[in-house]
Amino acid sequence: MSYKERTLQATLRRNLKTFPAALVTGPRQSGKTTLLQHTFGRDYRFVSLENPDIRARASNDPVAFFRENPPPVILDEIQYVPHLLNYIKTFIDEKRRPGQWLMTGSQGFSLMKEVSQSLAGRIAVLTLLPFSMGEYLPLGFPLEETIDSLLLRVFEPGFVRVKKGPDPGNWLLRGSYPEPRSNPKVDISVWCSSYIQTYLERDVRSILRVGDLNAFERFLRLCAARTGQILNLSDLARDTGITMPTAKSWLSALEASHEVFLLHPYFKNYGKRLVKAPKLYFMDTALAAYLTGLTDEKAVIQGPMAGALMETAVVSAWRKAFLHRGEQPAMYYWRSSDGLEVDLIIERNNRLYPMEIKLTSTLHPRDADSLEKWIKISETSFKKGVVFCGVRKWTFVTSNVQAIPWDSL
Repeated sequence: MSYKERTLQATLRRNLKTFPAALVTGPRQSGKTTLLQHTFGRDYRFVSLENPDIRARASNDPVAFFRENPPPVILDEIQYVPHLLNYIKTFIDEKRRPGQWLMTGSQGFSLMKEVSQSLAGRIAVLTLLPFSMGEYLPLGFPLEETIDSLLLRVFEPGFVRVKKGPDPGNWLLRGSYPEPRSNPKVDISVWCSSYIQTYLERDVRSILRVGDLNAFERFLRLCAARTGQILNLSDLARDTGITMPTAKSWLSALEASHEVFLLHPYFKNYGKRLVKAPKLYFMDTALAAYLTGLTDEKAVIQGPMAGALMETAVVSAWRKAFLHRGEQPAMYYWRSSDGLEVDLIIERNNRLYPMEIKLTSTLHPRDADSLEKWIKISETSFKKGVVFCGVRKWTFVTSNVQAIPWDSL
């Protein structure tokens, strides 16, 4: 398989000009090690702390370990020997040179505590998620495109025409993790099953100390069935058969390891009564589809989960757009108590960009009702909205709302 350039590469290079160290974190199998080896392998020594012999050497004699592996160096899976961060801090303070220490780590819920205690102000912390569509397909847009340029492209009518993208059923079923996405011979069901078992055995058991992995896997499957929905944590805990505190702890672990994320509501007194619970999304549609028992493209795109999976794909695409550029997502949804909803709102430079996500390829003016009402009641000066859907070119739905291809990102 040929290497595919990642948006985070430019972000990482830029930060290494000023920071002595950089940490690339993210979910397992998102391509962190491959990215660093491809981008910096010629100039940096590579050391994998996943190797038991090397890990033992680093743990038992860190001074000798660093003598044998001086910077510039890539330390892969740094979470296995977190006390090395204290030594790195000492080296940085003695000789503060930019771009000397590169690290990867998967277990964000334990690793970030060590990083914040040891390397605050000395390290750039970046997140690599599975492929964005622009990384996987040559759609003609530069990977270095800024968020502002991306929003302009999406919201300006006819700003650019999108080449034909992937089949939506295939994209939703196989997701965007590099291995199953790049190699069509990979059995997606077997890959997802192996991924989940590895996650349960290596991350959940070791970090959360969960005794009943069957209960956690049931929790994971129930979360998948709720992707794209407003989260009711008490219902989720009840259906899993666990307490509310346990459900909160397990959900936090899923968030920290980038398996799921929460989209919080936007509310600034727009309407008297608003829904204030967050919406739950899986980061990747392949895992969500597998966990809900979907193993066929036709079943994915025609079944009852189709709309939720499409919404998950688009919302996670925007999250990738922010995080791969080193920015924290300013993303929200909005829903009133009477059912009026806008699926996604991006706040940028004092401007609100409202978006809806629909599975259909045929839109009518009534499909823009929520966006039109939002534009009216929010009294925003930016009177535009978009609907991501199955159309193949930019199309006006109303004077304020246009439909654009779901894979425009």
